[in-house]
Amino acid sequence: MSEIRLNCYHIMWLFVMFDLPTLTAKERKNHTRFRKELEKDGFTMYQYSVYIRYCGSLESANVHIKRVKTFTPTQGHVSILTITDRQYARIINIWGEIKTKTEKAPMQLEFF
Repeated sequence: MSEIRLNCYHIMWLFVMFDLPTLTAKERKNHTRFRKELEKDGFTMYQYSVYIRYCGSLESANVHIKRVKTFTPTQGHVSILTITDRQYARIINIWGEIKTKTEKAPMQLEFF
């Protein structure tokens, strides 16, 4: 019996990046359906139109790539990127301050 060891070069990460049209109601429905199918397949949102998924091997990643291809809308742009766990570990994230809109205080009424 051979022993297969998982290492950072065999473990894969899938990135699905997409830009889908949302002008009509049908396009919005297709966009929402695509995102929900990604989530159902185990992807999590990394950024607004970027979803990621951990895969234990390249073979597993290929299964999920085929699955994404089956529910990809006919319009728009979808890119799938596969990287190793070693490459993923080298990602540099820079988190800035998130600015929120402040509401103006309502005018005060004076009775006297």
